[in-house]
Amino acid sequence: MKHLLTNLVGSFVEAWQELRIHKTRVMLSLIGVAVAVCAITTVVGLGAVAQQSIVEQNERWGGRAATLQLYASASDGSAVDDEVMQDLWETELDRYGIEYASRVLYSTQTVQFTDGAVPVQVTAVDPSYGTMHRVQLSQGSWFSADDAERLAPAVLVNQVFYDRLGQPDLATNPTATLLGEKPTTAVITGVYPSNEWETEPMMYMLMDSLSALVPAEQMAANGNVPNYEIWSPPGISEELTAALQRDFQGALGAGAMVSVSRMDFAAGEEDPYASMKLLVAGVAGLVLLLGALGLVNISLVTLKQRIREIGVRRSFGATAGRVFFSVMMESIVATLVAGVVGVIGAVLIVTNPTVQGFISQGSVSDFPPFPVEAALLGLACATGVGALAGLLPALVAVRVKVIDAIRY
Repeated sequence: MKHLLTNLVGSFVEAWQELRIHKTRVMLSLIGVAVAVCAITTVVGLGAVAQQSIVEQNERWGGRAATLQLYASASDGSAVDDEVMQDLWETELDRYGIEYASRVLYSTQTVQFTDGAVPVQVTAVDPSYGTMHRVQLSQGSWFSADDAERLAPAVLVNQVFYDRLGQPDLATNPTATLLGEKPTTAVITGVYPSNEWETEPMMYMLMDSLSALVPAEQMAANGNVPNYEIWSPPGISEELTAALQRDFQGALGAGAMVSVSRMDFAAGEEDPYASMKLLVAGVAGLVLLLGALGLVNISLVTLKQRIREIGVRRSFGATAGRVFFSVMMESIVATLVAGVVGVIGAVLIVTNPTVQGFISQGSVSDFPPFPVEAALLGLACATGVGALAGLLPALVAVRVKVIDAIRY
């Protein structure tokens, strides 16, 4: 074991000395490998940012993993009494220590604009909904628990709504008049971006605020029944789904219909981001292949310049194994150094705010840290490329005849 370790250390030292002698060749190798490793590591790192962008876009629609959706109706198909449902809902949240949960109800409110009264789609939610669905605001802030106590309900409006009001300064507490049996003045506390296909005004309102404006019986008569959403750790989602199904079914009776299921994008059995991972792997593999081919070419060309040197070493007693390992280690040591340089360059590129903003297009709120696996992959690729690039020259060096090499 000691003899093996001594030989290994000696080979590293010898390889490093040879690299110092052949500085020009080393620089060419370093540049090619460093660029290749930097490229492959950057591709993997930016791929993580792109995947995070897709994840967050999906979470805005279906909620974070794992988001459970609960729906219940009475035995005759009608809505469950609001007070009964609310008491049962709060009891279940306390029982299982659920921190993030929200009621979600879609309704309409007639809003008075300067050019007339317009029906506006309302999404009534609880404060946790913003975190669960990663709601992004361009101005203002998301609902807080205190907003439910406002005499004038707080609303968050989309950009279409805001533009139609003339884009008033939120610091002035702009208002909008909600028409109906109880005309109400609502305070606009935030603005969220409109999607490209949105041409009509829309707004968010707290569920408690909407319930104060429209009785639950009237909403139920209009077919507006809330859904209930829970954000739980994916590891316990199946157990929690079964428990909620059992508890609600037992409380509402055998004839009631209770449905609890995951609604987030990651609920499917197949990996929803497999196509993105395959694309990143394909591009990274192509970059690595091009870098390896370039390094092999440089190694073979420079070996011809060292034929005489190898012959002299063989004539002084160097074994074929020692020559093979020496040439191989020169390539590996050089590419490993180049790999470190390439990884450092990739980290600087991927963590650059300008690059991140270009890749995410403003759709990422939680940028992932630079993936450690990308750095390890870069170093592993550098070592692998070095071994591959050194293999052919090492085989050629071993096959060289001593007398021919000295005469070369």
